[in-house]
Amino acid sequence: MSGAGLFADLSAELAAELDARLAAADERLRTAYPGEPSGRQPVHTVYVPADRYTSDTVRTWGREARAALAEHGRTVMEFADALDLPPRTAAEVYDRVRAKLEREPVEDLRIDFEDGYGNRSDADEDATAQAAAEVLAAAVASGDGSPFCGIRFKSFEAPTRRRGLRTLALFLETLGPPPDGFVVTLPKVTSVEQVEAMVPAAERLEAAYGLEGGSLRFEIQVETPQAILGTDGVSPLASMIRASAGRCTGLHYGTYDYSAALGVSAAYQSLEHPVADHAKAVMQVAAAGTGVRVSDGSTNVLPVGGTGAVRAAWRLHARLVRRALEGGIHQGWDLHPAQLPSRYAAVYAFFREGLPATAARLRGYLDRADSGFLDEPATARAMAGFLVRGLDCGAVDEAEVRTLAGIAPPGLRALTQPAGPGRLGRVD
Repeated sequence: MSGAGLFADLSAELAAELDARLAAADERLRTAYPGEPSGRQPVHTVYVPADRYTSDTVRTWGREARAALAEHGRTVMEFADALDLPPRTAAEVYDRVRAKLEREPVEDLRIDFEDGYGNRSDADEDATAQAAAEVLAAAVASGDGSPFCGIRFKSFEAPTRRRGLRTLALFLETLGPPPDGFVVTLPKVTSVEQVEAMVPAAERLEAAYGLEGGSLRFEIQVETPQAILGTDGVSPLASMIRASAGRCTGLHYGTYDYSAALGVSAAYQSLEHPVADHAKAVMQVAAAGTGVRVSDGSTNVLPVGGTGAVRAAWRLHARLVRRALEGGIHQGWDLHPAQLPSRYAAVYAFFREGLPATAARLRGYLDRADSGFLDEPATARAMAGFLVRGLDCGAVDEAEVRTLAGIAPPGLRALTQPAGPGRLGRVD
């Protein structure tokens, strides 16, 4: 037998043996790490106490955000000074921020029955759950809602478990089929078993109210030490994601519950405290490649009071948003309408400043041109993802991307997906 024939037979035989040996591992990789999810991720989640949620909530947040901008950032130069933005960047984003606050002030709204609502009588919470669901249904029907929405109910810890389930059931019964982008938040998760229990609970609720199977999806709120480090010394977050049976859409960091649980004094609780950075790094590693997204938490320093106080809070908020974006976390929480100008200013500045270099570098990769970078396919996907996120939130325009990157948005979105489940391949 010739050398070439022997080589072909041997390689085929070895490949077959490895296929059999690695079949189980291949299947685990395929199911556990399907890659980044397709579709838009909101840049923020706005939390509104359930008893304060009305049909006018989204419009009110937009009005109040525009009023704050008009009062404390009246011109481009004032805006630049207020947020520590370079004048050129401020000039690029100012009108875009104002337009966003008119068009779509809230990207994701969470009706809160947990800490933001507190403990009420069963009769009061029952009535609030039904009223909030009616308002949401009407908002969706009239087009006055946000692109993404949902509720946060009380946790599966023993003291609040029954109340949380009752609120969720009443809300869904009243709401009817949830709108696209609807998600529920499971807070204060302390064990894998709580996530496991959420799966049959969702199945029962879907069956009871005639909802499409698998449509009730949820976020895991990471705000307890037990979610970061289990009793065996290993983080249970990866196991929680697997236990969700594909229903988990996100891991959301809970700034203040988590910091307090670790003994951080109130004055030092922050999104940039070392304990927060550690928790979020663990979350990112656990979620990478699983199709589950990570969200930062909130800052409780609100932009209220005089112009000096508002601008100081804006600068802090914008810096924290930018810090998260640079660290690979593209979503966070907002708690007050006046945080919207600084949220969108920081997000838009991030994408506007990165647009020229990222688009040129991606174009060089696709054209196999000498760009000064030897980029891997994974980096090319990251660059495509950067541009897609900029498009989704309104920071950049389709025409800009076509001109600078030489690719239309559908092709750009296709580039964000890996060549195969669980592996890196060329995107061209």
